[in-house]
Formats: sequence, structure tokens, C-alpha cells
Amino acid sequence: MYRIVNKRELNPTVTMMDIEAPLVANKAEAGQFIILRVDEDGERIPLTVAGCDREAGTVKIIFQIVGATTALLNRKEVGDFLADFVGPLGRATETEGVKKVCVVGGGVGCAIALPVAEKFHRLGAEVHSIVGFRSKDLLILEDEFRSASTKLTIMTDDGSYGRQGLVTQPLAEALAAGEQYDEVIAIGPLVMMKFVVATCKPYGVKCVVSMNPIMIDGTGMCGGCRLTVGGKTKFACVDGPDFDGYEVDFDEAMMRGATYRDFEKHAYDEACNLFKGEVR
Repeated sequence: MYRIVNKRELNPTVTMMDIEAPLVANKAEAGQFIILRVDEDGERIPLTVAGCDREAGTVKIIFQIVGATTALLNRKEVGDFLADFVGPLGRATETEGVKKVCVVGGGVGCAIALPVAEKFHRLGAEVHSIVGFRSKDLLILEDEFRSASTKLTIMTDDGSYGRQGLVTQPLAEALAAGEQYDEVIAIGPLVMMKFVVATCKPYGVKCVVSMNPIMIDGTGMCGGCRLTVGGKTKFACVDGPDFDGYEVDFDEAMMRGATYRDFEKHAYDEACNLFKGEVR
């Protein structure tokens, strides 16, 4: 059993937890993920390692409440236990030789982008971070990004905080002004990553994307995270989650990613109905 040692609401739909899992904490690196089950009868879901404290033996997870399982997970409190917490899984983000990087995060994808930015920062790289949210109310991890970044730009769709607009705007401005990045790393909604890649392409800068958003089972058995990369079939969970953005067929990935949207909403609504009237 894996004890919850810390819980914090980052915004109305996103929660952060620290889980006591010393074996995972000892091995986990930025870009990898874990699979958990809330209880013995629950489904298995993959969540990115948002950070770890090797001395304390804890792993940080950040999740958005979108379905029945994340709703159930969010009902857990400090001192409660999770049934399973397996990892680290997936390939760690490659950092060797990178001296200057631009990390672009969108929405809850910033939970994945943060440990990547922190890893580059610890290694002495110059880190420019661009993060985007729909509004100020949904902003998460601002202080943490400031600590890990040489330069931080915050974008909101409605202009309620930072600059108004899309994350591609400051990226395009930086590239046009002559910024020489060793690579750009994009982590967020599929459509965002698609256009980050398109922004980088005219400049020939290396662009890496994290395909976490399409993972389901996390082991390669379900095929839900199947995607085409460079004309070949890959699986985000076992071959990635990081891939060369220029080789990813985003249109195919977006179509597949929408397959379970209605099912997730139905499961979430059913879970919420079960929780109504309960006293904890």
C-alpha cells in the first residue's frame, strides 16, 4: 500500500499529491510515468512523475479530474493509501548535450513540463519556459516554473494573466529574433503540440513532443496510445512518451485521442452521482 503524505489543490480541477513510494522515487526521472490503482477493484491509470524526493521516498503526481478514477482519487486524503503505484515506466527525457532549451507547456501538461524544466535547470542549461492556460483561474505551478527557468512567459487565452494569446506567439517571436535553442520541448494538448512543431519547422530547430495525452493502459497491451511516427507504428507508453515532433502524425493521434471522450464523461457523471450525499 502507498500512503498519501501530501495533497494540494492547484486549481478547481487539478490536484497534486505526494505518494510514499521509495523504490519508485529512487529510480524515477523527468519524462517517466507511473501506473496506479486507487483500490483493488479500480482501473489502472498512467500518471506522469511530476517530481520526486529521493531522501523522503516520495513521488509527486498531478492529475486533472476528468473521469471516474480521477474523481475517486481526488477523494483520497492525507494518510489514505493507494492499492498500487508501479514505476517508473517509459523513457526518461534525453538531456545530454543540451545547453539552451525552450520548454513549452499547455494546461495540465505543465505538470509534465515542470520536471523536465527542473532537470535541465539542475544540469546548468539555460531554460526558457512558455506556459499557457485558458484563464488565470486555471494557472498552476507558477512559482515552481519561475525557480526552474531563466526566462518565463505566461500566456492566457482571455488575457486575465500574463500575455493574451497562444504559446506559439512568444515562441515564434523568440525564434524570429534569433534565439538559438538546442531544442524545443512541447508538452500539452495534441493540437498545441502540433502547432508548436509547425512554428519550429521553418527554423529547423529540434522539436520534441511528449505524447502522454493519448496513453491509457501504459504497458503497450491495449493499443490505445498507438501512433504513427516517421511512417512506423509506435506506442507512446513503451517507445516514448517523447518523440521527434516532425515525425508524429498529429491528425491521426487527435482522432484516436477523442475516441474515449464520451465514455470518460459518462463514467465521471456516474461517479459524481454516487458521491452525492455521501458524508466522509
